[in-house]
Amino acid sequence: MKVIGVFTEDFRFFYEVVRRLKARGEEFISLGKDGKVPASVGVVITTPKERGAVEFEEVVAEEDPERAIDLARCVLAGGTKYRTIVIGVDPGSSTGIAVYGEGRLLAAEEVNSPEKVAQVLAKLLPCLDYSHSIARVGHGDSTKRDRVISSIWDKVDEVEVVDETGTTKRSGRPDAEAAKRIAMAKGKKITTVPEPLPTPGEVRDVQRLSRLASGGQVTLPSGLASSVAKGEMTMDQALQSHRKPRRERS
Repeated sequence: MKVIGVFTEDFRFFYEVVRRLKARGEEFISLGKDGKVPASVGVVITTPKERGAVEFEEVVAEEDPERAIDLARCVLAGGTKYRTIVIGVDPGSSTGIAVYGEGRLLAAEEVNSPEKVAQVLAKLLPCLDYSHSIARVGHGDSTKRDRVISSIWDKVDEVEVVDETGTTKRSGRPDAEAAKRIAMAKGKKITTVPEPLPTPGEVRDVQRLSRLASGGQVTLPSGLASSVAKGEMTMDQALQSHRKPRRERS
């Protein structure tokens, strides 16, 4: 499988790209000052100013490191016609994502909220040539599971819920590894969008986190805490809403 090459003498850009690549678990190669590209590299990330120094067909020249990586991943994943794209998702404390095309791993990463799965798919899927897409979501954390499904419902052709017993790996990147196993397991197809329904314990946990986030000054009321647990609001938004004068909220 081809990897990403990084070519730049801009230390800040290099540091940010490499930091993000490592965080995503992406394989990459740092290229030398001559700009020569080894056969193992499928795309090169560089800055717009340095684009002319890279003699290679597939080059992403961007100022923003995050956008550069997203575009580079699209280049690596593209160029092949897939019958079916399978997306495995492991909801949990962080949310693991694994995307396969005909059994080939195209992307794997972790995001910090269920709704960000939709953002990842919105960037990646348009780069791929495929006929059908299936999302397989682990059943374990029911609230986060339903938040994932709600957010990706209109981005895939089919959604399955998978019994994820035994899919969690305790070393490395556990959520991404579990997502890979979920992608390879057959699940139960669902036909309607579920509504996330947080448990009383989840609401209380959000209230606990609200006290930590506010330095002990605020405990969110159950209604706002429930909205955070459902993914309808961020913690910051809920705290800001709670702090507004009552007449502004009405």
